[in-house]
Amino acid sequence: MKVAYLGLGVIGRGMCGNLLARGAELTVWNRTASRAEELVKAGARQGSTPAEAVRGADVVCVCVSDTPDVEAVVFGEGGALEGMEAGAVLIDFSTISAAATEEFSRRAAKKGIDWVDAPVSGGDVGARQGTLTIMAGGDPDVYQRVLPVLQMVGKNIHHMGGVGSGQRTKMANQVAVAGTIASMGEALAFAREQGMDLDKVLEVISSGAAGSWSLSNYGPRLLRGDYNPGFSIDLMLKDLRIVLDAMEGLESEYTVTRYLADIYKRMADEGRGHLGNHAAALEMGWKLDSGEKD
Repeated sequence: MKVAYLGLGVIGRGMCGNLLARGAELTVWNRTASRAEELVKAGARQGSTPAEAVRGADVVCVCVSDTPDVEAVVFGEGGALEGMEAGAVLIDFSTISAAATEEFSRRAAKKGIDWVDAPVSGGDVGARQGTLTIMAGGDPDVYQRVLPVLQMVGKNIHHMGGVGSGQRTKMANQVAVAGTIASMGEALAFAREQGMDLDKVLEVISSGAAGSWSLSNYGPRLLRGDYNPGFSIDLMLKDLRIVLDAMEGLESEYTVTRYLADIYKRMADEGRGHLGNHAAALEMGWKLDSGEKD
């Protein structure tokens, strides 16, 4: 299968490594061309523009930061739609607005291009290991056509409904992740102030009712003072803003989500947006005895 991949951030590079390892004929593109060097050495081809990269591809994958970035990469000058042929499928792995996703799908359909929104969860670790959770929205038949590609990069793959359903599922996911990180910071701060062995506490609560992917993967990083980003504060803030936009006019007040967004905004405003999103625990009382580490 001929696959083009546009956007080589931490997640994109990890996914492309798995596509190559599992036999895809891969062409890649990234705004900063040097990010493609390792993939080219591993066997990928490199396009100079999105339009060039996608020519002849059966499936085009996009993974960029935000809604305007998807629009630019797909519909802008030299964008993917200029090079895609009718019958090809675009999979958008980005986390963006569901309403915009529906609009993009309609625009692409005018050229005979099918759209699947497939945001992911699992961070840099899941991308490298090919164990991402994928939340897909799109026509069921189109989903089945691209399922082999999704299986190359993910482990827990779910069809959530029509176009936009994947993005709406990811919004709920991000609220839960941000909430888990905040409560984890407070729990570890409390355990530390009680004089507990933090490694033991983390091991025990991770195996009980409080257990989660975030606790098991981010907890050890917090204990090491490792705030390097697999997914950054800035990106989580972007996602929570998308959620808040979608919540406007709905019945519930969503006070927890608004509180969480304030935490991430404060960190971004303080110049800590480059840190991993798990560093939000620092706003909940968590500190190492040796001080915070950037």
